[in-house]
Amino acid sequence: MSAPLLEVQNLKLYYPVKVRKNALFSEKGFVKAVDDISFTVNQGETFGLVGESGCGKSTTGKTIVKLLRPTEGHILFEGKDIFAPENKADLTTRIQIIFQDPYSSLDPRFTVGRCIAEPMVVHKIGTPKEREERVRQLMADVGLRPEHYTKYPHEFSGGQRQRIGVARALALNPSLIVCDEPVSALDVSIQAQILNLMQDLQAKYSLTYIFISHNLSVVKHLCDRIAVMYLGNIVEIAGKNDLFDHPSHPYTNALLDAIPVPDPEIPTMQEMLEGDVPSPMNPPAGCCFHTRCKKACERCSREKPALREIAPGHQVACHLAE
Repeated sequence: MSAPLLEVQNLKLYYPVKVRKNALFSEKGFVKAVDDISFTVNQGETFGLVGESGCGKSTTGKTIVKLLRPTEGHILFEGKDIFAPENKADLTTRIQIIFQDPYSSLDPRFTVGRCIAEPMVVHKIGTPKEREERVRQLMADVGLRPEHYTKYPHEFSGGQRQRIGVARALALNPSLIVCDEPVSALDVSIQAQILNLMQDLQAKYSLTYIFISHNLSVVKHLCDRIAVMYLGNIVEIAGKNDLFDHPSHPYTNALLDAIPVPDPEIPTMQEMLEGDVPSPMNPPAGCCFHTRCKKACERCSREKPALREIAPGHQVACHLAE
């Protein structure tokens, strides 16, 4: 079996904050946005990261593209540490990102042609003529017309702007693209178009995706393997069919049960979660989910479960999983 394209090893990212102790003094605390997670992504696959808002999935994606620097841990791309100074020039262009908001991620002062060409300008790739040819080819690939080249982002719909963002992510011919909820801000009909476009581009350019989303229906349609995150931790990793047919973690069960079913005769939310998500500044001891888990035992409150394999390719962090 070939080595994974990407390896995330014991990744932690803590944000320092000041907590007021009294009127005169304060002490330093940390928001544990990502708290010791590990996973691998194989060449050519689409790897999903799912979970509630605030679980750390977007922070993980931004760390992989080096927009954030980890507190601890390593991220290896093709066996090389992406944060090692000697690998900076080799790896910067190989990993790109598609942002959630297709409007704020584009410079309103740039034309479409300049927005897509900007990565090539920054990295001094090609002549102006070669860049224009590359941009026009990418525009055709993502479904933009030639006359859009000289227009500005505000002249387009949300779906068209996201196509510009996809084209920009492809400009440097990357191997891995982190997709940070790329369709969540779009209408449902437009979501389907963008998802189908991404699948076509993956086949054409031999791309690998990390797809971050809270929409499990979208993840099931697009992804090969899925990791479920809760409070900065990965609680389950499995192939999509195994995860949806045989979920092993109580939190995964609750997420799947919350998927809307277009049939009024089928009861929904059988495993509705109670309580609130604990603060990432003061996460609970033991299993991070035990405060909301109906199956929790005494061991869950004192011992953090390790992510272990319960079946080939299926890992779960739960003391009670079999």
